[in-house]
Amino acid sequence: MLKYISPGSWFSLEYPDDWCEAEDAEGSFLFFNPEKWNGNFRISAYQGDSRNYAKDCMNGELADTPGARHARVGKWECVYLTEDFREEGNDYTSHIWITGRDCISVECSFTVLKGERPTAGEDIVASLEVRLENERPWREVIPVRVLEINRINEGYDWAVSAVKKQLTKNFSSSEADIASIQKVMDSGSFKKDQRQAWESFGIAFGTVLVNEMDGMNWVTVIDGRKEYPALRFADTELMVCPTTLVWDKVKAGQRCDLKAEYGRIKAEAEALL
Repeated sequence: MLKYISPGSWFSLEYPDDWCEAEDAEGSFLFFNPEKWNGNFRISAYQGDSRNYAKDCMNGELADTPGARHARVGKWECVYLTEDFREEGNDYTSHIWITGRDCISVECSFTVLKGERPTAGEDIVASLEVRLENERPWREVIPVRVLEINRINEGYDWAVSAVKKQLTKNFSSSEADIASIQKVMDSGSFKKDQRQAWESFGIAFGTVLVNEMDGMNWVTVIDGRKEYPALRFADTELMVCPTTLVWDKVKAGQRCDLKAEYGRIKAEAEALL
């Protein structure tokens, strides 16, 4: 099972390691198996003004929805209901659980072919944890989320565009491209306070690390109120934060030597092997 922590650390859950997170509507988080589809799991969380908000949502659903009933999934008291629908010639059932804690209401759904059991969805609901605002923030490293993937892609595209514009060279995210990133960084075209630019160069450097070093992968770091993309080498303690790698040095008035950083990181990874 893999762990997911929502943006803002409202909730966490565990999902099968052959599933992935995918883009969905704003405020909704979608998980499924991309290789062998066996259902779509969606989860949304809502915060109310009252400590009874979660219970009020559950009671409202019971009162307003025919067929809704109480159910217990793991440690969670839920309101459970189903919705059947037909799409592209197939019949589906959405199994829906509404639960929550104090001021946070959580709605989960698991859509499967009609007649199939929602066991995988129940297992995910059972793993749910809800964190209140006054509780200690989580500090964990989890598989990279869609939110950070989008940030990585935006930063990478911007940096590659800047390299191509200045040097009129192709960019393939190989070790040879480190020199191109460095040349643009050293060109004087970007001011010290252009944080987003420096972080984007760091992301482009991080992409080179992923492509050149087997076992180096993007992850999401949850560090209290800070949530950001980073790199982790296999399941080791070797972590690299490309966005701050460049930005911290520039902010301190120093030059970031990407070739030297690449050599250092590569040596540390080889030592772990």
